[in-house]
Amino acid sequence: MADDSRSRDSGAFGSYAAIGDSFTEGVGDPGPGGNYVGWADRFAVLLADQLPEHDDFRYANLAVRGRLLDQIVEEQVPRAKELAPDLVTFCAGGNDIIRPGTDPDDVAERFERAVADLTSSVGTVMVTTGFDTRDVPVLKHLRGKIATYTAHVRAVADRYDCPVLDLWSLKSVQDRRAWDDDRLHLSPEGHTRVALRAAQVLGLPVPADPDQPWPPLPPRGTLEVRRDDIHWAREYLVPWIGRRLRGESSGDHVAAKRPDLMPL
Repeated sequence: MADDSRSRDSGAFGSYAAIGDSFTEGVGDPGPGGNYVGWADRFAVLLADQLPEHDDFRYANLAVRGRLLDQIVEEQVPRAKELAPDLVTFCAGGNDIIRPGTDPDDVAERFERAVADLTSSVGTVMVTTGFDTRDVPVLKHLRGKIATYTAHVRAVADRYDCPVLDLWSLKSVQDRRAWDDDRLHLSPEGHTRVALRAAQVLGLPVPADPDQPWPPLPPRGTLEVRRDDIHWAREYLVPWIGRRLRGESSGDHVAAKRPDLMPL
């Protein structure tokens, strides 16, 4: 299996670029000025903290919500190669997998070609698995398909010696409080836990355990839970699926929030 915990000398990563879709852009974790923060931004701070005080750390977030794998490969991978950072995080394929009729084996083959291209041009490429959707209404029926793609991602990581940000095994994000109201994007706390786990994967010290248990919640009745699920499906899930079927992104975001490697 891929080595999910790497020990590196402090200061080994002086630059970082994140590529992907809404998950990496940070949707669900609002910040100042109408932008999002997200796990990649939080992870960048943890990376920067490992450098000596007067060393610059440079960071670019190239992710764009709604992007399919081929769009990420066409639009973001060349830019990441041009920037040639010490570290790239690559999360892609999730929007492809949830589309009806897509073949996870085919998506994985295209994902591997992109990883091969990236690893030949940048320092370290960290790949990201899918989340376990066993408790998510509707999406739980895609769990087998997501698991198949996740297995492929780990196999690709083995072949190209990539560290793996394994979201499937991160139990803390299976709690409802790790997710935004739309249940499709992480909440600020969910993004924080992913950032902490990403740092752990690289063997970095972290200020908190990403799998720290959540405080207990008061019990809820079955009818109340069912009513919330129906409201969520009508308000968020059905429109989201419709956009994916039409190949549309959510919102009008068309440009990355940090398109260049800028000092953090």
